[in-house]
Amino acid sequence: MLNFDLLKTDPAQGAYAGSHARRAALTLSHGVVQTPIFMPVGTYGTVKGVMPASLEDMGAKIILGNTFHLWMRPGQDVMRSFGGLHGFERWDKPILTDSGGFQVWSLGAMRKITEQGVHFSSPVNGDKLFMSPEVSMQIQTTLNSDIAMQLDECTPYLSVEPKTKGQITTEREARTSMEMSVRWAKRSQDEFARLENPNALFGIVQGGMFEHLRQESLDALVAMNFPGYAVGGVSVGEPKDEMLRIMAHSPHRLPAHKPRYLMGVGTPEDLVEGVVQGVDMFDCVMPTRNARNGTLFTRFGDLKIRNARHKTDHGPLDTSCTCYACKGQTRPDGTVSGGFSRAYLHHLDRCAEMLSPMLSSIHNLHYYLNLMTEIRASLDTSSFGAFRAQFKADRARGV
Repeated sequence: MLNFDLLKTDPAQGAYAGSHARRAALTLSHGVVQTPIFMPVGTYGTVKGVMPASLEDMGAKIILGNTFHLWMRPGQDVMRSFGGLHGFERWDKPILTDSGGFQVWSLGAMRKITEQGVHFSSPVNGDKLFMSPEVSMQIQTTLNSDIAMQLDECTPYLSVEPKTKGQITTEREARTSMEMSVRWAKRSQDEFARLENPNALFGIVQGGMFEHLRQESLDALVAMNFPGYAVGGVSVGEPKDEMLRIMAHSPHRLPAHKPRYLMGVGTPEDLVEGVVQGVDMFDCVMPTRNARNGTLFTRFGDLKIRNARHKTDHGPLDTSCTCYACKGQTRPDGTVSGGFSRAYLHHLDRCAEMLSPMLSSIHNLHYYLNLMTEIRASLDTSSFGAFRAQFKADRARGV
């Protein structure tokens, strides 16, 4: 179940020269998602430190689940008993699950990749396990995610193999990896069809930092006619200019009538640039991970809440932000709950109170989701170019 309605393209209005930005509505089994969109990451069936009600309050329409980790714990039997991930975590909106490929790849010496799949030791209990395209599709079918991802091999910028560890991945290595991912895409597609999974399966463009390999991967996947496509293998240790180069190459070359997903990216600036390049969907752990480490995103730059200058500051994190941490919520009786000062958040962080990363995560995710709301509004009004310029000026101003 996937329907992609392209509502508006930026170049058609002449709003920003060279822009591939577009507005669309993505209909999935559990609802409609307006794009461009940011998807909070819920690795273990929860977005870390954030109540589901808070996600709804901040406007989250689709979240992620992690196939690998949910396979390890609680396992397919438990997940099957709940009818999938939606029932298990009590989230009635769309969910996208990754394939588990990145997590298996990141195990390093604990795994062995072959044409058939990946043999590895469980990081939970040491059991010998095997992940293949077919196994990944079976797990994701049990999870019943609205969007499943093909199993691919994430091509790293720097090799993690014992004999070549730390060396930049060569063109030959990137080609070998990319071509296997293409073969795995076909196997994923065949198994997805055999299982009669009613949801959508995305293919993943790989090829490392080599544009011609990216194009070969893209062409092969488009020929398979997936409902949607992702660009993977970026933000995996490469310099920022290399990431931006690949971001500028691949997304807008994918079919215009299908959704495009940039995996694991990134900063607010990366998201705006991704929209320029024609990306519809983003995910990244940065909002919640940075929140846990005391870094807050604001309209006027990044804020380090641990800095001593915030100890006596009565102001909110961001005067323009309407999240629970910054502005609070008005109760039925007219009183306000929430709306905290920088001084209070500084205090919570210094005392290692669990409320600190919770409020910080709410703020960061709200910032990301609101950024996408503002991008969509600017595309609706053919003012994306002006929005982008103002965004850059505001972020450069600093807090």
